Amino acid sequence: MTSSGELTSGVAAALEEFLRHLALERGRSPHTVRAYRSDLSGLLVGIADLRDLDLPVLRRWLAAGHAAGAGRSTLARRAAAARTFTAWARRTGRIPTDPGARLASPRPNSALPAVPTVAEATALLDAAGSGAAEGEPVALRDLLVLELLYATGVRVAELCGLDLDDIDAGRRALRVVGKGDRERTVVYGVPAEDALRRWLATGRPALVRSGSPPALLLGVRGGRLDPRVARGVVHQALSAVPGAPDVGPHGLRHAAATHMLERGADLRYVQELLGHAKLATTQLYTHVTVERLKVVHEQAHPRA
Repeated sequence: MTSSGELTSGVAAALEEFLRHLALERGRSPHTVRAYRSDLSGLLVGIADLRDLDLPVLRRWLAAGHAAGAGRSTLARRAAAARTFTAWARRTGRIPTDPGARLASPRPNSALPAVPTVAEATALLDAAGSGAAEGEPVALRDLLVLELLYATGVRVAELCGLDLDDIDAGRRALRVVGKGDRERTVVYGVPAEDALRRWLATGRPALVRSGSPPALLLGVRGGRLDPRVARGVVHQALSAVPGAPDVGPHGLRHAAATHMLERGADLRYVQELLGHAKLATTQLYTHVTVERLKVVHEQAHPRA
């Protein structure tokens, strides 16, 4: 056994090799690799040798997480991480059998978090537009962050990863590289186009430095905008809108999908916009819109 919080050298080395496999061979994003590291480090604490990793150990680990208050989605994610790791360990000869193949896990919750309403999203962007009216560079950048997140539904890491040559201004489109290095094109409307034009004309030139990367969005020191800073922008902006849920950038992604489906957008189009590999992932949004329709129906229909 190892002391609390520590991995044996052999187990730690195997974990690092697995994480390199995720990043280099499977093309997982840095955010995904960090999530795997966090989950699997908790699993492997106390394991002297990977051959000690059996089904009872996996089940006790999930049970401990449940007892500590972890939600169904978190437990499902941890179980998936464990299964991916044990399958790799078996395939590379580190363990004789794959215990993760028999590991059951709770289905993740199908409900999506609360999202800003159309009125709240409009108020959010109007306030950011007023804040950028004087042309201060950071305010212009923050307005563009909000406009593009809501207009395109991109993930915050995808947004911060955009370069200048990813912009097709003539078509009002962006080339986005998403999970698994899958490339897609997203489009944006006139308000985002105006925010982009102002940022490129006066905001970005004020922040760019001699060593700046070709990133679309820059931080105050001229480097590529950190996703954590972008998250802070969204949280701060939403906090100023009365009644709006504090959901961060992913909430604007959810809002974009939900609002489009409520207005009749084709599910396949929304799938392409969001970069979902499976249509079933996008179909979660139809649950939200149907639930809202039911509320309106019950309130308004005389025979509800």
